[in-house]
Amino acid sequence: MSFTKTLLAGAAAVALTATAALAQEVTLRFQHFVSPKSAVPSMFMAPWAEKVMADSNGRLKIELYPGMQLGGTPPSLYDQIRDGVIDGGWALPAYTPGRFPETEAFELPFVSSKSAEGTSKAAWEFAEKYLGERMGDVHLIAVHVHGSGIIHTKGDPITGAADFAGKKLRGPSRAANNLLTAMGATPVGMPVPAFPEALSKGVVEGGVIPWEIVVPLKVHELADSHAEVAGDNAMYNTFFIWAMNKDSYNNLPDDLKAVIDANSGLEASAWAGRAMDQGDTKMKEIVSGTDNTIVMMSDDATEEIKAIADGQIAEWVKSMDGAGLPGQAMLDDARALIAKHN
Repeated sequence: MSFTKTLLAGAAAVALTATAALAQEVTLRFQHFVSPKSAVPSMFMAPWAEKVMADSNGRLKIELYPGMQLGGTPPSLYDQIRDGVIDGGWALPAYTPGRFPETEAFELPFVSSKSAEGTSKAAWEFAEKYLGERMGDVHLIAVHVHGSGIIHTKGDPITGAADFAGKKLRGPSRAANNLLTAMGATPVGMPVPAFPEALSKGVVEGGVIPWEIVVPLKVHELADSHAEVAGDNAMYNTFFIWAMNKDSYNNLPDDLKAVIDANSGLEASAWAGRAMDQGDTKMKEIVSGTDNTIVMMSDDATEEIKAIADGQIAEWVKSMDGAGLPGQAMLDDARALIAKHN
């Protein structure tokens, strides 16, 4: 073969390789731990996946696996993402207490607003400043919180701090559990999918979860009463991440990375928070149509709980300082960002 023919053949091979790379199709498996009908999977994850697939002209395929269908437990999700067991997923730092202490700034009592959308925007900006190193072994797509935390109990509703005394209650996080303990309750930590069985078997007498997950878990069929603190701030909250395995992201062609990037960040975080808010509204309406009791605590009762919470917040700042973290600065930034976006 002549030099010219060899050169042309080589150029053609390079062009074919480049075309194949540009046309590369990639399947990404994402896992979470709740029903696909609950708020975030149905109103954020599924439409997010559809948008990513559409934006990539079908070259990215996102598979969503609910209820831990790919194995493992909810507390293992972060490690599954990090280790490449899955390409991405939805994880709660609070399910591994003490491992991600910075996120607790948003879980402290009465720090977050009751707007999940606004507070989730704040959470993203906070994550950009404080979680780059701690969560540097995964690729964050979005972070978010839920709306108002509701206290669900068998029997009479909680109407003030004194009503917590002696009750065994499911708690989601170290911050929430510390507050429950300070009010005389016995917190029982467990991932949210375990709550209905624990309630039905009498392991707990109630627990705290947002409205959006009540109906999917059928908690309203097991609890009689549902109580919420007054005012604009949530009694507690939980920090969530939607993230990818770093290699799964880094191995994408640049144009497909750009698709993920365009569907990440502040607006994706707001979208996930908005799904929580919408779920809260829908599920509260359903429970309102039952015979269950729904109460809003009085301002005085809420202030009494806030006073107890102040001590918990001070202890958290002290513990962060002791761990070499800027506790007061993180708290101040969380509050300022939440105010900015609400």
